[in-house]
Amino acid sequence: MLLLGILLLGATGAFAGLLVSENRSGGPDYAVTMFGNDLGTVNTLGAFLAGIALTLVFCLGLALVTGGANHARRRKAELRRMRREAARNTDQPTGEPATEPIAAPPLEKRHRRVHIPGH
Repeated sequence: MLLLGILLLGATGAFAGLLVSENRSGGPDYAVTMFGNDLGTVNTLGAFLAGIALTLVFCLGLALVTGGANHARRRKAELRRMRREAARNTDQPTGEPATEPIAAPPLEKRHRRVHIPGH
């Protein structure tokens, strides 16, 4: 998920940047060109809706990146916790594990609110 999110973020950012840099002409209808090729002509409403769609794809990529990063962080923390417990439960200094296996408790889902600066 993390890699797919980074790919979506980069692709939408690059696409939006190229479109803005190569299409500076204004008017009632916009001729969309990229690398010298005419992709089509859109009016103001079409350009606005295309911008909204591009923003939604960008937000999807951002959600995938944050979700993947949170999942990886939780997985690493759980692995560290289980390793500490396994090290504490060794019977002998030789490193033989205890006879009873350690059952991992289920992960708690913590609901975090997004911090918006200034609010």
